Amino acid sequence: MTKVKIKPATGKLGILTPGLGAVSTTFMAGVFRIRKGLSKPFGSVTQMQTIRLGGRDKSRSPLIRDFVPLADLRDIEFAAWDIFDDNAYEAAVKAGVLDVRDLADVRGEMEKVKPLKAVFDQKFIHNIDGPNKKKGSKWEMAQEVREDIRNFRKAKKLDRMVVVWCGSTEVYIEQHPVHETIESFENGLKNNDEWISPSMIYAYASIMEGVPYANGAPHLTTDIPALDELARQKGVPISGKDFKTGQTLMKTVIAPALKARMLGVRGWFSTNILGNRDGLVLDDPGSFKSKEISKKSALEFIFQPDMYPDLYKDTYHKVRINYYPPKGDDKEGWDNIDIFGWMGYPMQLKVNFLCKDSILAAPIVLDLALFSDLAQRAGMKGIQEWLSFYFKAPMHAPQVHPEHDLFIQHTKLKNTLRHMMGEELITHLGLEYYE
Repeated sequence: MTKVKIKPATGKLGILTPGLGAVSTTFMAGVFRIRKGLSKPFGSVTQMQTIRLGGRDKSRSPLIRDFVPLADLRDIEFAAWDIFDDNAYEAAVKAGVLDVRDLADVRGEMEKVKPLKAVFDQKFIHNIDGPNKKKGSKWEMAQEVREDIRNFRKAKKLDRMVVVWCGSTEVYIEQHPVHETIESFENGLKNNDEWISPSMIYAYASIMEGVPYANGAPHLTTDIPALDELARQKGVPISGKDFKTGQTLMKTVIAPALKARMLGVRGWFSTNILGNRDGLVLDDPGSFKSKEISKKSALEFIFQPDMYPDLYKDTYHKVRINYYPPKGDDKEGWDNIDIFGWMGYPMQLKVNFLCKDSILAAPIVLDLALFSDLAQRAGMKGIQEWLSFYFKAPMHAPQVHPEHDLFIQHTKLKNTLRHMMGEELITHLGLEYYE
């Protein structure tokens, strides 16, 4: 196979996050601690996972970070936008995810990350508000975000940048005519069109500056024709949406197993209890609907009820998210799954996942930033479906359905890396060992 021409990962990589809350500050603190040798990058595929090359009898399994040219963690600089004016250390203390003793080791580095004024519109996020906001028309705010990106590049002498959305979930909206073309979208910015959200403004500004954009929330952003086309024109990778962290991660593991064994599902009830800022935002019905659609989409595409009507056509699927402040970032996801097997006899699965949402999300932010940067240096542009592994509702080409099975997503991710480096793709056929 021919190796893809990839520009080297020389110089500094800037990672910008809309949102300086629990997820982004946990991510930043972790990177700072890893640099000092105080923590290890648990949960990060780019840093800790190996990749098999060639047959199982070849014993070639380098670490991914040694196989593909990724940015070094020592070469990363951070910036963020947020409606609150707390620096990263103050925001991390308030988020309450990390022990203050762990934060104390990197307090100096964290305090230097001060939030830029954010693009915010209460129409799209109802339950929070803050003082650190940009003013002006949507077009003017888009230009300010572009200027923020350029200033960050200049101040830190950056070679490359990536934007990863780590902010709150916006309310659910569907596509409107303003989203159809680049021209209609830019006219909408100038005319303050009501259907252009803050996240779309960040994405537009990032793409215009040639910066890859990954959407870590379930709302509509880059998955509109205008920004998809703009990304392809500008040669910018985009990916999303909604970090696959707790409950949905388990769904994309369990559902493929049930389907592989042709076990039917009568019902799947999912409820979540969380008390962080994300839980407060999701307590609003509009933001919850964005999340609900994202969380519910996986099962239908995995089970393919039209193909297997006897097993899955009448499956009842319910998703609930409950805001409960005492939980903080310690989310509890509970699933009751009613299944049936041979001769229709019933069985049940119950899953109780007590997790720290931001601890699961932080390494995803790192991997998405590093892989998005790699994709751009490899000349890949537009939707990066190979990054579906990290998302609840993966972006995909309009003519195909999304792939939700975690194991297929994982194989696709690794085969994409093998393809980039000119290595043989792994099919797991294995007949050569027995001929």
